[in-house]
Amino acid sequence: MNPLALTIFLLSLAIGTTITLSSFHWLLAWIGLEINTLAVIPLMTKIPHPRAIEAATKYFLTQAAASALILFSSLINAWQTGEWNIDSLTDLPMNALSVALMMKLGLAPLHFWMPEVLQGISLPTGLILSTWQKIAPMTLLLQTSHLLNLNLTIALGFTSILIGGWGGIGQTQLRKIMAFSSIGHLGWMIIILKFNPQLSLLNFVLYFIMTAAMFMSLISLSATKMSQISSSWSKTPTLSSTTMLIMLSLAGLPPLTGFAPKLLITLELIKQNATLLAAAIMFISLLALFFYLRLTYIITMTLSPNTPNSL
Repeated sequence: MNPLALTIFLLSLAIGTTITLSSFHWLLAWIGLEINTLAVIPLMTKIPHPRAIEAATKYFLTQAAASALILFSSLINAWQTGEWNIDSLTDLPMNALSVALMMKLGLAPLHFWMPEVLQGISLPTGLILSTWQKIAPMTLLLQTSHLLNLNLTIALGFTSILIGGWGGIGQTQLRKIMAFSSIGHLGWMIIILKFNPQLSLLNFVLYFIMTAAMFMSLISLSATKMSQISSSWSKTPTLSSTTMLIMLSLAGLPPLTGFAPKLLITLELIKQNATLLAAAIMFISLLALFFYLRLTYIITMTLSPNTPNSL
């Protein structure tokens, strides 16, 4: 891609997110989200491949549907209340807006686009899609957290943790595994959002850092399949060790970083008398732990037959 065009698209991404972050008006927030969507599509199709075109089309249709629902809901709210402010919403528009923003994030059961889209694009674009593109919708959810429907957030959060763990088990494609990992982590953020928005924000920041680190490791290894990381230990042991630690951190194993938000969320749920819910999501997160440990085993404890160490 032309460096000037790439700079323009990346700048547009930054501007779109900044507009949404700094807006108190639904129309401005919507414009920021649209700039974000339109700026990332050329980055998805920079490699002229049918799968990339298909991924960009799926992404555009999903995001366009979510954006239309956001605009429609904010119009209904403006008609009912006479205001466009983000923090003054009635019940029906709030529920519709929550669903639209969760569709943009890729929360289950509105997640079907995400694994397919990530599978069809390059790793650097996947990094943008899994981290930067989540900032604007997540900020809007945090701003309206006090108005969210508790049953809706718990239902979607629980479903996301379940799908995020279950969906990643049979995968051999690393980008799809990262997509299901993202869905699972977003589930943890949404389930606690109504109870404690600050904790949800902490979880998001740590998710952003860990996912970005994981994608950068995969870019360095040039790996998109499990079979491609099986010989990485003999080539780059330092990078393989770092990748292993990032994987275990994403899995939420103590004493690594990823364990802290899970522990804090569990304690907060117990404090809110949702002990059964806390126990259920802890058990379900063991599904995700399984495929992370599988990846860890492959990257650190296997040697490819054609490497010098295994001859």
